Amino acid sequence: MFRLRDSANYLAAFLIILAVNFFLPRLMPGDPLTAIYGEEALVHMTPDAQEELIQRFALDRSLGEQFLEYCSALLRGDLGYSYYFNDTVSAVVFRAVPWTLLLVGTAILISALAGSIAGMESGWRRGKRTDRALLAGIMFLEGFPDFFIGMIMLIVFGVVLKVLPLAGAMTPYAGYTGLALVQDILRHLILPASSLALVNLGGTFLLARNTMVSILGESYIFTARAKGLRERVVSYRHAGRNSLFPVITHIGIQFGRMVTGALFIETVFSYPGLGLLIQKGLQARDYPLLQGVFLVVTVTVLVTNLFVEVLYKKIDPRLRPCISTTGRKLETTV
Repeated sequence: MFRLRDSANYLAAFLIILAVNFFLPRLMPGDPLTAIYGEEALVHMTPDAQEELIQRFALDRSLGEQFLEYCSALLRGDLGYSYYFNDTVSAVVFRAVPWTLLLVGTAILISALAGSIAGMESGWRRGKRTDRALLAGIMFLEGFPDFFIGMIMLIVFGVVLKVLPLAGAMTPYAGYTGLALVQDILRHLILPASSLALVNLGGTFLLARNTMVSILGESYIFTARAKGLRERVVSYRHAGRNSLFPVITHIGIQFGRMVTGALFIETVFSYPGLGLLIQKGLQARDYPLLQGVFLVVTVTVLVTNLFVEVLYKKIDPRLRPCISTTGRKLETTV
């Protein structure tokens, strides 16, 4: 059962994120407005526009009042204004969020399935040729950065073989609708999602393999074998199912790493997600846009970890509270 103390930890992390996002530009040397928007942007602003921004960010008030105004703006969904896109930061960011979630979600699904199956097979055949081959191959891939694998995949499948699109999330001006649009989006998703999944395969693989190796020494595995069950049934239904519990927790941790990796992958494939926004924001020194992306990414990672923690405690019976014969709730069984 999810305890109040657990939610307090996430709340504290969220408040720290808010504080960093608020105080960082204001602690920089010089005028806070210059730190937020940059000198280049302020050069093209009229004095009236600068005065309006000062009032909007409450820069003429105390630091505490500024922070309250900042939190109030966030509650209204106001993340600032992007002078590069000439639109509100919230509108720009939330147009890109679905593409990043689609990319990261697909990559996690591929990585979790492939890594878990490969890890269980490797752990079941520990020390054999299959185990050594899988271990060497996946550790080899783990040594490369995300963007390098993306560039290799782009050159091989996009340039040399010409079987998959080179960039973007869909074919521009194609006018696809319905199933044709879905197929077009999936074709553009294959290369970036596969690249992101390949370099993040090692963590899931090693965790599933090591858990499988430790489970094989448990008494219920010997009991299942003594009953004459087939090896495939013992490996997947008994040992494999229990080896997946740590993998679920790992997915929550992996989500944050994959979001970071997706920022580089999106740049390589010109995928219209948050990574491409960060690149454009850095080039244009659009600080409000960068602040908005940072806040959305960190909050998304926090929410995902919270969801995975709650889900893990729901599906693992060993973490559920026990009820004594007197009806009193006891501590968890592990």
